[in-house]
Amino acid sequence: MPNQSAHSGANLNSDDICKAWTKPISTLDGIGPKLAESLRGLIGGATLFDLISHLPHRWIDRSLQARFDETTPGETQTVSGIVQNFSVAPRGSKLQKIRLADDSGFLTLVFFNSNSGYLQKQFPIGETVVVSGEIEDFHGQRQMTHPDYVVPADKIDQIPLIEPVYPLQAGMTNRRLLGFIRQALYLVHEPPEWLDDTLLRRHEWPSFMEALKQIHVPQTLDPEVLSNARERLAYDEAFARALKFREIRAETISSDAPVLNVSETMLNSFASSLPYPMTSAQERACREIATDVQNSHPMQRMLQGDVGAGKTTVAAFALYLAVSSGKQAVIMAPTEVLARQLEASIGSVLTPLGIRSVCLTGRDKGKARESILEDVKSGTIQVLSGTHAVFQDNVAFKDLALVVIDEQHRFGVSDRVRLATKATAPHLLIMSATPIPRSLSMTVHGDIDLSILDEKPAGRKPVDTRIMPSSRLGDILSGVQRALSRDEQVFWVCPRVEDDTDAPSAISRAAMLDELFPEQVGLVHGRLAAKDKEAALETFKAGETKILVATTVIEVGVDVPQATIMVIEGAQGFGLAQLHQLRGRVGRGDKPAFCLLVYDPPLGETAKKRLSTLRDSNDGFYIAEVDFKLRGPGDILGNEQSGLPDFRFLDLTRHQDLLQIANDNAIYIDERENGIPETYTTLMKLLSPTKASKAQV
Repeated sequence: MPNQSAHSGANLNSDDICKAWTKPISTLDGIGPKLAESLRGLIGGATLFDLISHLPHRWIDRSLQARFDETTPGETQTVSGIVQNFSVAPRGSKLQKIRLADDSGFLTLVFFNSNSGYLQKQFPIGETVVVSGEIEDFHGQRQMTHPDYVVPADKIDQIPLIEPVYPLQAGMTNRRLLGFIRQALYLVHEPPEWLDDTLLRRHEWPSFMEALKQIHVPQTLDPEVLSNARERLAYDEAFARALKFREIRAETISSDAPVLNVSETMLNSFASSLPYPMTSAQERACREIATDVQNSHPMQRMLQGDVGAGKTTVAAFALYLAVSSGKQAVIMAPTEVLARQLEASIGSVLTPLGIRSVCLTGRDKGKARESILEDVKSGTIQVLSGTHAVFQDNVAFKDLALVVIDEQHRFGVSDRVRLATKATAPHLLIMSATPIPRSLSMTVHGDIDLSILDEKPAGRKPVDTRIMPSSRLGDILSGVQRALSRDEQVFWVCPRVEDDTDAPSAISRAAMLDELFPEQVGLVHGRLAAKDKEAALETFKAGETKILVATTVIEVGVDVPQATIMVIEGAQGFGLAQLHQLRGRVGRGDKPAFCLLVYDPPLGETAKKRLSTLRDSNDGFYIAEVDFKLRGPGDILGNEQSGLPDFRFLDLTRHQDLLQIANDNAIYIDERENGIPETYTTLMKLLSPTKASKAQV
């Protein structure tokens, strides 16, 4: 095996160093095009960096044990002994045994389906050999089946003292993959140190290259050494992403944006026009927005709040600031129902202030649409609400200064980019009703400022949440009957559209409920055409139907004050954050509200923890933290739409403290140096995930 020291890159530039790390794995001995393509799925890419970044999940101690009688059954151990005899399998048998001896006793090696001639060459009678594998106890005798390593005593150095164990795929052995990784480590150039000496000493971190070698070619199983190595790599990855976000932010705010006129009087005037007092969290968010829009660079801010925390009021204040400066604003929602609902809510706040707001959706046709477009172009419509209809090329604004996006994860990146062309660098406010842990916010939205509404308006009652087995369906139906008799409404959520398993489906449940409550049941699910979904929701909002059976398409935003019961069947299969969002559809009026979490026994421990957390808490941020620990970041956000990168070294559940340190250090360096110095170029090229891009704005 070659010397495993990487070449020094001290005299090379960043491009040359990165070129070595990004060579294709097919340049390694033993990897042809076919194997390279197969490995791509395992290591998440096709470069030497991808291969070296494939970390082991455990290590095996293969250091030599002194005697056979000191070995422990069930453990992987390494021993040496003299080959005493070789039992050739009788005709028709697939079993072959080799007996080793030392001064403490015997060890039997067992092989199945092995070539006898090959084994006899490996185990010459009277020779000392070293074997490594799992020790077994067979009727009081030590044995080892198919050792992992077999070498002559004078070649014991061919057995790694400590062997990393990697995630594998069919056709790839651990030993072979380790050989490729060590070969790659030899070929790459060691990058110059990019971290501050003080930081390295404080955390007792090795260099980047040394950290990789301590993990792939460890000389010790000391937990502190291995932990420090992994921490160093995790920090580098977090730091690279944080630096990338600072670059994106600098590029974003380099554009000129409208400077809006703001005064303390305006905030007081807005607050006094409301029929309810603002919470301190709302006031804080309003002041943060006011500070942003007074600058000549565009605001990039996310307003994150729990269900019912009053995000719409804060958004209305931002719209008010834009219009008060003689500008226009646009606010978008992901669906027609939500757009019209948002317009009604926003309008109730802005109309008393003399601001004209109008909703534009795909439903608006002909002369009515032409009239809206003309008024937007002339500026007489000051606030335009809508869906994707506001993206149309024929929608022209007179002086657009602010864009507000509600439930941003429902919009694609191209939609946001297209909207940005409607004006020169408008201020951007993104609203999200999905509380996520701060560590995830830094990871996904690191280039956007964050305002958090962490309290709810006074008087909002918590939803009474109960956990019930599906066997109590009769009791649930009785409760629904009582609610309908009080002229209240009910959401009934099913986990799937049709009966493809034993779990209830929306279609079959709607049919059953329609028999019990004729002409009072609506149905909405993801397979319906958009106009049919909108119609079903509108009918329910208008009170024409009393029960709405749905899949999770009603998770976000639908506001029906008369809805007092939320039934969620198959609740054990939903994530905590999703259950919390569904629960948020009820309790919006002044009547007591209930959420019934219906599960199918038996209930596993994790599911029990999820449901009991929801029953015991109405705090969305606390619930998000618990969900994060139970399910991990990808499941919470949804990997495809979340912008969550595929981290190589960083574990968001273990390294939250490193994220904060990395973020703080990136901000400090950016502000101190007035930009990101070239010192960090190699780090960012190697470790900054491709998803850390303007797509996250």
